Amino acid sequence: MDCTLRNRLRLMFAILSALLASLALAQQKSDRLTPMDVFHLQYAADPQISPDGKRIVYTRQFSDVIADKRESNLWIINLDGTEDRALTTGNYSDSAARWSPDGTRIAYISDRDGKPQIYVRWMDSGQTAELTDLENGPSDLSWSPDGRLISFSSLVEVEPPKIASLPKAPEGAKWADPPKIYDRLIYRFNARGYLKPGFRQRFVIAADGGAPRQLTSGNLPYGGWEFSGNGRAVWTPDGKVLIFSANAHPDYEYQPLNSEVYELSLSDGQVKALTNRNGPDESPAISPDGKTIAYVGFDDRYQGHQTSHLYLMNRDGSNSRIATAQLDRDVQDPQWAADGSGIYFLYDDQGDTKLAFYSLDGKVKQLTDHVGSGGSSYSGGAVYSVAKDGAFAVTHGTPTDPGDIAAGSRTDPKTRVLTALNQQLFTQKPIGQTEEFWFESSVDKRKVQGWIVKPPDFDATKKYPLILEIHGGPFANYGDRFDTIKQIWAAKGYVVVYINPRGSTSYGEEFANLIHHAYPGDDFYDLNSGVDAVIAKGYVDPDNLFVTGGSGGGVLTCWMIDRTTRFRAAASLYPVINWYSWVLTSDLPSFGTLYWFEGPPWEKPDQYVKRSVLSYVDKVTTPTMLATGEEDYRTPISEAEQYYEALKLRKVEAALLRFPGEPHGMSTRPSHLMAKIIYVEEWFEQHKKKP
Repeated sequence: MDCTLRNRLRLMFAILSALLASLALAQQKSDRLTPMDVFHLQYAADPQISPDGKRIVYTRQFSDVIADKRESNLWIINLDGTEDRALTTGNYSDSAARWSPDGTRIAYISDRDGKPQIYVRWMDSGQTAELTDLENGPSDLSWSPDGRLISFSSLVEVEPPKIASLPKAPEGAKWADPPKIYDRLIYRFNARGYLKPGFRQRFVIAADGGAPRQLTSGNLPYGGWEFSGNGRAVWTPDGKVLIFSANAHPDYEYQPLNSEVYELSLSDGQVKALTNRNGPDESPAISPDGKTIAYVGFDDRYQGHQTSHLYLMNRDGSNSRIATAQLDRDVQDPQWAADGSGIYFLYDDQGDTKLAFYSLDGKVKQLTDHVGSGGSSYSGGAVYSVAKDGAFAVTHGTPTDPGDIAAGSRTDPKTRVLTALNQQLFTQKPIGQTEEFWFESSVDKRKVQGWIVKPPDFDATKKYPLILEIHGGPFANYGDRFDTIKQIWAAKGYVVVYINPRGSTSYGEEFANLIHHAYPGDDFYDLNSGVDAVIAKGYVDPDNLFVTGGSGGGVLTCWMIDRTTRFRAAASLYPVINWYSWVLTSDLPSFGTLYWFEGPPWEKPDQYVKRSVLSYVDKVTTPTMLATGEEDYRTPISEAEQYYEALKLRKVEAALLRFPGEPHGMSTRPSHLMAKIIYVEEWFEQHKKKP
């Protein structure tokens, strides 16, 4: 055989071997989660148990791959897990189902006729009626005790401010649209855009249809406002009064947390405040005998984080007293037991959301944990409802379960998971295991909690690249919850680490306020020590470390690379770069100046400069990608652009991504969530140290 033929054969065998290896790799990857699976995952949400405790209506959330939209339908399942079936179908947004008091009907909100409207469905026949024809969508549905009325909230538009009158265009002329005028402090809001002039008000409508009746009016947001929805109203047992929370003070934009509990008389429309303190009073719930109101809140001290406690007061607002002083955790969503013996509520503890019961003798009993749903390690999607007999339904999520429906009871609180929305997908594509770990921070030896997501075929004898993913907030918490992004990165062969550094909630007020007027700061040491602790386990390649995070996590991503060069690349997503510009361009101006700083930037310029990562960009050498949605009004894109320009002026490798049409989070469209996952991973892949 001559030399030329031998060389040709060698080349053919090399090509064939490469092809077979490529096919094997493709087959291997098809057995793992991929970015396209953001379209395949489904989530169970908002379980509403029937009054008799026998059935649960819930919302099933999914993505439409053709329209690139998130949609939802209503499903119903028996308490024993049988007969799980659809009540509504189609690529629409059906949500917020609420049972009538007698269990014969449900009211819900749907956009199947083009705009969100209120519908009622008769459960025996399946007949459905559209009750409303609103220009602005309804929210906060609540049935009257006799089942004859439904209360809701909706925006009532008012005349926009006027400065001048313009000449009329000549006939046939095509002039540009006139300027839009704003005169409110908060004139645009994340995910809502530039706001229509008007205020959300409270309404009622007959459950069998007809024109709705507007109960509140004026230039105050009795139905909630952009900063906080304040939730649905509750009816007094006699059906004559609505109890609700709102910030209806004239300075509501300047004191954004100062809400009160109000009563609203249906007979004459009179509104009366039942609370009167500086701070939030929210989520009212009235006892079955109508004598006691439970609610949550705190006395505002203008700290970064303040624990929300459960309070009780008499029906007329007198004798307000704290009920959970011994619980250093935030109480959420109180609901009375049907027998009036106590109150159910949710709270977060060490990265896990729990359902508990407060009995009137002052005792708190945990009923179940892992309450929540959604594709994120953040606490969220935690919803529960309780039947008259004490049976409850909850959303249930774990690191291996994005979100299903579970049920239990106060006498037997061990929950039974009733649905398995993603079981078949995870049978085909096993996900990575999540491991909890604790470590000491190098700055003060304080114990810090974190989690490690490992590749599906993890082998402790190998060395893996590591991604440190940092949560935002900053007053929020990650936990042992399923996370789509982290699982897909793990499926790509990364060890993904996420941590609750100081400032995180669910560890008490003292831990959260370690960053009060000191953020970013020593959280660097918590995060850096967490990376050290994982490296010490022996399966991480210390030469292939990467860091990313969104919002407050984007801030801390830049804070990390300001202070260490250990990361080969960084991806800072929708960050705050310059606190001075942020507080004057975001949708939270009064919140920032009241709670995160000691005053506005012109009074405390040194504080704003000292805590801005832009002030330390001269120390950065790490290749950095920045990305923000073009319609992000929480951390406007101008923030990322400032850091990008600074890096380019310093000739540091950098890239800037603009996500069209996206608000904060860059995940409104499923394809944009997919793009976020891919771009970050590919940026890291490009900067990985190769063997």
